[in-house]
Amino acid sequence: MTDKHFGGAKIALLCGNSVLTYQRDDKPDIPWPGCWDLPGGGRENEETPLQCVQRETLEEFGLRIAAGQVRHQQRYEGIFAGYPPTWFMLGEITPQQIAAIRFGDEGQRWQMMTLDRFIHHPQGISHLQQRLAEHLQR
Repeated sequence: MTDKHFGGAKIALLCGNSVLTYQRDDKPDIPWPGCWDLPGGGRENEETPLQCVQRETLEEFGLRIAAGQVRHQQRYEGIFAGYPPTWFMLGEITPQQIAAIRFGDEGQRWQMMTLDRFIHHPQGISHLQQRLAEHLQR
């Protein structure tokens, strides 16, 4: 996939009925402080959406995600006026990958959260919750 005009990518990594999440730092100068988030982030250089998610997941969790683990990718318009488009992906991780997680220096903590809990969590990032719920209904 070639998309030269996007700002970043997020991925919902599922294992059974759970999704890999992390609680963002509680700093007033970052978007969504203290909220529960999914792996991913801003694009660097000329990355593709998949390369962006792979790099971010490695940085944030110490996990290497193979292209074959990603089962769905969708482009979304920016969530605010003037923001660039972003990508949302759905993928699978194994129990062995979960056991190998080495949480990076961004965020307060991570956890495998049930899908229902993440989708309805009052401290979840609403557009990611909505996107995950939409994709699970397909």
